[in-house]
Amino acid sequence: MDDRPRSLRAMLAEAKDNSELMIDLAYAAVFFNDPGMADEVAHLEQHMNELVQSMREVCILACRRPTEAESMASVLQVISAIEGIANAAIDITRIVTHRLGIPPELIADLSNAEEVSHRVWVRDNSHMARRPLAALELPVATGMRVMAIRRDRSWITDIGGDQILLPGDVLFLRGSPAGLVRLHELASAPTWDPPEPAASGALSELDRAVDVLVEMKNISEAAVGLAYSALALRDAGLAFEVLHLSERLEEMKDHLQLWVLRAGANRVDPSLLRGLLALSQASDDLGQQANQMTWLVREEIDFHPVVAIALGDADEVVVRMPIAVGSATDGATLLELQLDIEPGFSVLAIRRGGRYLYRPRGFVRLFAGDELIATGPDEGRGRLAELAGWRMRHDEDADVGYRLVPLGATPAGQGSASQRWPPS
Repeated sequence: MDDRPRSLRAMLAEAKDNSELMIDLAYAAVFFNDPGMADEVAHLEQHMNELVQSMREVCILACRRPTEAESMASVLQVISAIEGIANAAIDITRIVTHRLGIPPELIADLSNAEEVSHRVWVRDNSHMARRPLAALELPVATGMRVMAIRRDRSWITDIGGDQILLPGDVLFLRGSPAGLVRLHELASAPTWDPPEPAASGALSELDRAVDVLVEMKNISEAAVGLAYSALALRDAGLAFEVLHLSERLEEMKDHLQLWVLRAGANRVDPSLLRGLLALSQASDDLGQQANQMTWLVREEIDFHPVVAIALGDADEVVVRMPIAVGSATDGATLLELQLDIEPGFSVLAIRRGGRYLYRPRGFVRLFAGDELIATGPDEGRGRLAELAGWRMRHDEDADVGYRLVPLGATPAGQGSASQRWPPS
């Protein structure tokens, strides 16, 4: 592929973005039972394979001394984990492409998730065609944000408000399922009807297995997001939380397999059980790969700085944002704040009292002293800081390149050290 990025930093950032997109689309392929969306994941895998090969070549060529080999070994471990995440996404799509079967209860449960992924084609006569994304205000109108655009055979993942949509573009979005109907209207796409639950009592033996599998999906996505955050922030607390999540996924997989086997003994159609087993294994694999990445942080391995830099350069940046007393976020629920719409950040976890609440739901209320671990567009980071009661001030000496100063601080930034974040 001639147009691939040549620097390791750029390739790592792109591989990170692609791996997360593959997970979103893979679960969406199951949700919509859409072989076409599974094909999109396969196309991304081809691109990922080329990126992985190129990154390994760069790592080998960069090593001239034993000390450099030790540093590059950490990069190779991250590359291997990203490749494993992509492989797990492919395994998820096999449920659709190989018709492994999935209970309708699972589809109905997934439709009730707070966030879903979706794909829509821009028609020539639609409201979207030949207009910039900023003018459409999709996060406000539909509650969904564009993650990527496929145009002919190329992918656009660096999404900005000035990006003009063309007829034939395929948009890949993530957000509230409540906005799917409106999204289809804007794209002049066929009306979308949410899946209906199966008749009451059907496959009742699998109720617990389906509930656990939906939770495994949420946990596996959280584990991957937190793993990238732990590397970007060099945060041991997050790294140990990923370890906990991966162990929990393994336990849940064991329990689910037992319930599925019991259901198979109760005259349940076995063709509906294979997909459950495959999905539980893939979710567990995602947790294991996330755990592999964060081992570097937990063991205090001095990994190459390009890893943290590259993950910080990804399309979606990772931020740790404390909640200040009296801010707009102090005392508000996530549903009230709608941070995913404006400034466009998704909350991966909330740190409260030394513990993490991962993938918090909309009813969760924030309080002063909480810390948000969130991902979103770089241009929205300043607005997120304002909502949390801070002003971002450039500081090359800070680990993240800036300091957070209370909104009420003087222009010169005077104030006690306790008023600044991160602390000196």
